This record gives sequence, C-alpha cells and structure tokens, in this order.
Amino acid sequence: MYETTTAELIQRLFVALAIGLLIGLERGWRTREEAEGERAAGLRTHGLAALLGGVWGAIAMQFAHDGGAVALGAAFLLFGALIGLFRYRETLHNQTFGATTLIGVLLAFALGAFAVVGDRLAAAAAAVATTALLALKTLLHGWVERLTWIELRSALVLLAMSFILLPVLPDEAIDRWGAINPHDLWLMTVLIGVVSFAGYVAVRLVGYRRGVAVAGMAGGLASSTAATAAMSRMAAEHPGQVNVIAAGALFANAVMAPRVLAILAFVNPNFGLRLAAPLVTVGVVYFLAGGALMMRGASDGDGERDSLTIGNPLDLPAVLKFGALLAAVMVLARVVTKFAGSSGAYALALISGLADVDAISLAMASQGVTEIGVRAAALSVMLAIFSNTVVKTGIGWAVGGLAMGWRFALASTLALGAGLAALAFLPPLPPL
Repeated sequence: MYETTTAELIQRLFVALAIGLLIGLERGWRTREEAEGERAAGLRTHGLAALLGGVWGAIAMQFAHDGGAVALGAAFLLFGALIGLFRYRETLHNQTFGATTLIGVLLAFALGAFAVVGDRLAAAAAAVATTALLALKTLLHGWVERLTWIELRSALVLLAMSFILLPVLPDEAIDRWGAINPHDLWLMTVLIGVVSFAGYVAVRLVGYRRGVAVAGMAGGLASSTAATAAMSRMAAEHPGQVNVIAAGALFANAVMAPRVLAILAFVNPNFGLRLAAPLVTVGVVYFLAGGALMMRGASDGDGERDSLTIGNPLDLPAVLKFGALLAAVMVLARVVTKFAGSSGAYALALISGLADVDAISLAMASQGVTEIGVRAAALSVMLAIFSNTVVKTGIGWAVGGLAMGWRFALASTLALGAGLAALAFLPPLPPL
C-alpha cells in the first residue's frame, strides 16, 4: 500500500514540476523567437510532462503490488509515442531533423516519476545535468568540430591507461628489494600523461601563457615531478618558449610546498606548524620566480599563442621512458637504504627524496618527531625536498635542455636557500 504522507507526496510533486520547468526554461528560451503555436515543447509542456510523470509515479506506488510498475512503464511508452508522433509532424513541417527536444520531454517525464518514486535529490541533479547539456549546445558542438583525431586518440589512450590497465596491476612489490610496486609505478606514469594532456587542454582553452600556468599549478597538486617532466619535454619541443614553460614548472613546485604542508598538518598539526614558515617561503620564492619568467616571456613575445604549435598531447613513448626512469630511481633508493642501514634520518631523507617527498614527510610526522626530535625531523623533510629538487633539476637539464635546466636550477637554489634560512632563523608558530 501507499506509505508516503500527503505532505511528502505534495513536496515530491513540486520537485517533479520544478524539474520540468527547469528543462522547459532552456527549451523555451531557445525557441522564444518562434511564433505562438509553432514551438515544439517549451516551458509549460516540459513542466506538465514532468508533473504527469510524477502523478503516474504516485499511482504506481499506490498499486505497487498490483502491477503499478507495469502501468508506469505503459504510461511512459504511450506518452513517448504521442510526443514522438508530434515531433515527427513538426520535423516534416519545418524540414528539419533532431531528436533533442523529444529526448528532453521524455527525460522530463521520467525524472518527474523518479522524483516521486525514488531519490528526489538524484532526480533534481539529473535535471540540472540535462539542462546544462541542452544549454551548452553551441559550446559542445564547437568543441567537437575543433576536436582532432590525435586529441581523441590521446584521450582514449589515457583512459585505457587509467581505467583498464591500472586496476589490474598488482598493488604490491614484485622485486627482491621491495621497491617496485607496479600499481604505484603505473599510477605515476599515468600522472605524467594526465599532466601533459591537461597542459595541452589548458593551452587550447585559455591561451598559451595562462594555460601553461594553470597546467603547472594543477600538476603540482598531483606530482611536481610529473609536472616538471612534462614541462621539460614541452621546453625541448619548443625552445623559443622556454621562459613561459619554465614558469609553468616553477608554478608546479610552488604548489608542491603547501601540498606537503597540508599532509604534515593532517597527520601532526604541531609538526606542520614547525615547518609552516620554511615551506611557505619555498612556495613563495618559486611563485615569484615563475611570475618573473612569465612576465619576461610575455615581453619577449613568448606568450603569443600563434607562435606555438603543439603536437601530440600525449607522447606515450616519452611517458613510458619517464616511468622506466622512475622505476630505476626507486630501486636505487631502496638498495642504498638497505645497505646503509639506520645510519641516520638525514641520509634516509636524502635517499627517499630521490623518488618521493610525501612518504618521508609522513614518516617524520608520525614517527620521526618522537624518535629524533622535532628539529631533526623538520630538517629531514627539508633534505628530502632538496634531494627531490635535485632530481627534478636533473630532469630539467636532461629532458628540457640547457635553457630549461639553468632557469629551474637557479630558481630552485633560491627557493631552497630561503626555505632553509627560514627553518634556521624564523621562530616556529606556537603549538595548537
């Protein structure tokens, strides 16, 4: 029997009506210049269609054990047939083709019914998504027209790397040293591809200079090493744009410092406060250096979008080469740690930082503070950042060339020097 109260049923019917009016608002606005009587389905039609679906949903709930669901399905089929016939006559009259209006009305009916018999919040969210897709017609069609086969292929390769290969890889070490985890290694490799593709999309959407900056900062949130490698590869392909591209790599590393700080603050807030000053200093210096290079690139004409021709947005061989390089560094770090033993947290931080900063940061925040003290643990994190920066500087030199390498090296030296000075001379923030 029907268990919903009258008040709740009225609320759900209002939600159904609102769903139809929302979808109909976009449809009515798009056909607002057509004469009365020539509009296929506008505000009122979609609102009534959704309300009709809600009413049939209520009827189906009332007779849930007596074929209510079958009646709701039959009502939807009959409604769809009538609207389809009406749409067919309209297309014959206007000599046009298109199923969007028909799908919109059917969705209004279906979502109206779902708002009554199911989750009304989910139905409302689906209505918003439907309206957005309808309203973005011009933008989406323009994007599809500009989409090239290389871009589509790169997106498909990236999706296959992420959702087909990554889930089936073993999430455990497979080598004798316990250094190579195929899942983690492939995840880092995918991140390289994501950063490269994100940079390409950002450049296409917001222009060359702003796109590189956005891609760099977004990449730094995931992996500053991946972002630096991607920017270095771009610098090798476009040496005339090195100032702006190097700025993107510096922006990625500017984001890296507050990301580490957020990790520390989450695990050990007081330890995070101890490192707040040096990490913020590192990030600010990187950001200022990136801004200076960005301005220099603009004054030199590096920022002209027309002067940059981007090729493959996802260079898979380059991505795989970086994955192999990362695997070698991980094995080297683990072997050296194994033979060095417990010679000190500083040596461990320098070695661990070759492959990753987050791991040693978590270790120092959770265990190092009590074992070696706050100051030594803080210096260990800074040393890990130093060794990681050395690796990224080497990537900049080896992949990006001389011009990319010295720019990144100079900015990194200034940033790390300022960070160590802040650690040594600035007083720590008071504990919580």
